[in-house]
Amino acid sequence: MNIILMGPPGAGKGTQAEFIKKTYPIPHISTGDMFRAAVKQQTPMGLEAKKYMDSGKLVPDEVTIGVVKERLAEPDCANGFLLDGFPRTVQQAVALDEILSGMNGKIDLVLNIDVPDDILFDRMAGRVSCEQCKAVYNTKFKAPKTEGICDQCGGSLIQRADDQPETVKSRLEVYHAQTAPLLDYYSHKGNLQNVDGNRDVNVVFADVQKLMEAL
Repeated sequence: MNIILMGPPGAGKGTQAEFIKKTYPIPHISTGDMFRAAVKQQTPMGLEAKKYMDSGKLVPDEVTIGVVKERLAEPDCANGFLLDGFPRTVQQAVALDEILSGMNGKIDLVLNIDVPDDILFDRMAGRVSCEQCKAVYNTKFKAPKTEGICDQCGGSLIQRADDQPETVKSRLEVYHAQTAPLLDYYSHKGNLQNVDGNRDVNVVFADVQKLMEAL
């Protein structure tokens, strides 16, 4: 089974990816993992990607697509894969279809973990973590007993820069602008399934599992 995992920041994709990995014998492949592996193995596309990564620039589509092609050709992908973080654009989705067509394969399921923006905002903008033990809290959903102080070790609680309210708002706007066309692309292909991510993680995974078992 060849699966793409999608969803906005804060939707819980990482948690669902972990559940899928533990339940199904298919590799979980994120863009970051692909780049690191390609660079480590010094593949042609990995060396090309390294040039951009070392200079702090975004890796161009053609290089990213080349790295994906190399990764999907590896033996552990023979029985399927879970793609996370790719594709990000319709151009990349079309290229992925072409890669898989050359391997006599296709995308079987696109899982979109769907959560309303107001919930995502509260999840991320309310997130704080301990400087010392890294325990994570949420000022709205899982507040510490004493404001600004970690329950576990007494350390100071801080908020990451990308969880600042204005940054969260910007991240969500960018996500929707980039992803809406991609969701339309897969919707027209008939392999997009939206899953309500505004529930307990185990309930969400139960729905994910039903969709995967139906393949």
